[in-house]
Amino acid sequence: MSRIGKQPVVIPDGVTATVEGQTVTAKGPKGELRYVVNDEVLVKMEDGAIKVDPRDSSKDARSKWGLSRTMVSNIMSGVTDGFEKKLEINGVGYRAAMQGSDVQLSLGFSHEVIYKVPEGVSVACPKPTEIVVTGIDKQKVGQVAAEIRSYRPPEPYKGKGVKYADETIFRKEGKKK
Repeated sequence: MSRIGKQPVVIPDGVTATVEGQTVTAKGPKGELRYVVNDEVLVKMEDGAIKVDPRDSSKDARSKWGLSRTMVSNIMSGVTDGFEKKLEINGVGYRAAMQGSDVQLSLGFSHEVIYKVPEGVSVACPKPTEIVVTGIDKQKVGQVAAEIRSYRPPEPYKGKGVKYADETIFRKEGKKK
């Protein structure tokens, strides 16, 4: 039994949610999101909450049960609060700045890296060494943060590069004589 899947997803105040077949739609103060639940999982509205159950006891259905419940929960929290990822830039001369709606990154290359921000996600640079990615779709926010980080991931010797704010870098010792 899935401990996560057993719990119903409570619909928060100010959110209107509908279930039509396998599609769950949530509309809240931040926007509207929809998620199509896998056919192995049964989804229904009960007592102001969304209940997710597996169609049968197969391994495939049980493995998608908890995932589907978490995805429905993420769209509920996305339309009410939204999601945010913070990135930090470490290194001499490494910086980020907004250039219109795009992010301009100086990461020690011979050229500036320009990252085009996709629709539905907003990026801000409160400091030259900090990037804040926000949006209502958790997957898109994480994807944008991962793409920005992938230009210069942190290296283990000096810690230079782009890292998540809550990420810890395991440092290595340099060469010995």
